[in-house]
Amino acid sequence: MKHTPTISAEFEDYLKQNDMTLSQFAEYSGVHQRTLSNWITQHRPISVQQLDRITVAMDLPEGYFYDLYIENYIIDLSPNFRRIEPLLYRCAELDKLDAIRRMVGHIMDNPLYASRLFDVAEALFEQGRHAAALPLYENVAEVEKYQHSERLAICQYRIFSIQVGDDQSRNLKVATLFEPFVERLDEIVQLDALKDLANVYRSLRLWDRLDVTARKMRDKAEIQYTLEHQQKKRKPAEIEKRLSRPLFVYITYSDLLCASVYEARGDYEQALQYTYAYANLDWVLDTDKDTQYWVSLFKDWAEGNIYTYKLLSGDISVLNNYVEYIAASPDATDKEMVTKLLNIMIAANRYQVDVDDILQQFEMEIDSITQQQSSADMYTHQVVPEQSTRFKYELAKYYLNSGNYLYGFKYLLDVLSKSLIINKEAFFISCIRLFEQFKQFADIRFYEKFESLVREGRKERLFYF
Repeated sequence: MKHTPTISAEFEDYLKQNDMTLSQFAEYSGVHQRTLSNWITQHRPISVQQLDRITVAMDLPEGYFYDLYIENYIIDLSPNFRRIEPLLYRCAELDKLDAIRRMVGHIMDNPLYASRLFDVAEALFEQGRHAAALPLYENVAEVEKYQHSERLAICQYRIFSIQVGDDQSRNLKVATLFEPFVERLDEIVQLDALKDLANVYRSLRLWDRLDVTARKMRDKAEIQYTLEHQQKKRKPAEIEKRLSRPLFVYITYSDLLCASVYEARGDYEQALQYTYAYANLDWVLDTDKDTQYWVSLFKDWAEGNIYTYKLLSGDISVLNNYVEYIAASPDATDKEMVTKLLNIMIAANRYQVDVDDILQQFEMEIDSITQQQSSADMYTHQVVPEQSTRFKYELAKYYLNSGNYLYGFKYLLDVLSKSLIINKEAFFISCIRLFEQFKQFADIRFYEKFESLVREGRKERLFYF
């Protein structure tokens, strides 16, 4: 039988090696002498806070004894949540995720702990310690998987939010797993859940799913908006504080998403009709500062998208107006700028328009877009990197068609490399086809880089071609 070492035994060895009495250590560490004596002689468990003081006094790294603490006082004894809870928080602070998984896996045999673990997970999620919260949510969800409970739905929503990342195939999987739980959420929370799902489907270019999700969000938001303004049972603040956006935004954002669906299908006339819908927001009754901010934002987006859909349908006469519109928005964020410039590049490639002057005019903005960083916001984290990659692909196509092979191959290989990271097969294959079309103009450096990336894609079995 394997003998499990104890913290108290190591502590006693420390006292002997340093010729220190219990009284001296108590004074040095701030842990009461009687507590230390009962711990050693009667094997009474100590608290995590006391363990931390002992660890510091022994000049050891933070959390040094946590694995042994789990063995000695959680696995070897009956689970006691008064000891477990503070240790969960401390392990989260120190990123000791394996220790969290061990504790959670041990105590989840008792379903009575599910509620308390859920509360800890919610607190950690609120603190931004998502990686530490994830195993808690997963275990609570496993325990309650046969329950038609709102808590199970919230766990699944949190798991979805935490796991969405750069890998698009994984994003599809986690979105598909979460979607059936949306209806179990509170009717208000459903709006943000549908918004987040829609952003994932939009980044994946799954237009049919996006269409269904956006329309569902609109229907639910319209019901809530009507209830809010026709009934006096609920104050607007009671709803608004539970949402990430003002309530009307979920209606207008649905129109914006539906417009993007019709854009993807090449139906620019229908896309314009949805855009005109969210351009007119006279029906919005609220007048608070946050509402006015979003109203202004949607009107600005509508103006730009009206130019966009006309431009993409072949009306090149609006190009100068569109450029002026973009230039008049010097404070536009990268996520707004990437979409606007992407539209110009798509039109330029589709209708063979010379936009060299426009690219020079927005040189600084393009540099910022092509060096895009990740973000915690679901839209920014999902849609913007995909749009940025599309933008670089359109730049590559434009430069290659223009005979500027240095820039063309540079952007093309950048997109090819990014496609491996985000597991985006469509981009990868499009890049291969474009490279093959212009490979006679590629110098040896570009050709070798291209061959290396293609081999990597085949080696990882991410793409089949």
